[in-house]
Amino acid sequence: MNIELAANQLDALGNVTRLELYRTLVRAGPDGLAVGELQQRLGLAASTLSHHLKRLVDRGLITQERQATTLICRAHYPAMSRLLGFLADECCADQVRPRVPEEAVR
Repeated sequence: MNIELAANQLDALGNVTRLELYRTLVRAGPDGLAVGELQQRLGLAASTLSHHLKRLVDRGLITQERQATTLICRAHYPAMSRLLGFLADECCADQVRPRVPEEAVR
């Protein structure tokens, strides 16, 4: 993952409403939730919800699928895993480790 994509995804999640929306979809699992259900759970106006969903879709964090007249939203778990991996994979990589004297190893 490149740093620009990570920054854009983190920026999208840096809004309280979008983070709550994203967490709701992550908790819903792979079946996702219909937009109407999201609106009811979060108590958001349709236009506000649409605005926040678009931002998360544009950043690749969620997907949407139309099923007849219902729009289903899902967390895009591979994107979540890549973002979390980007943050965690290099944890402590530059940590300076003290040299252990050779006689202490024996």
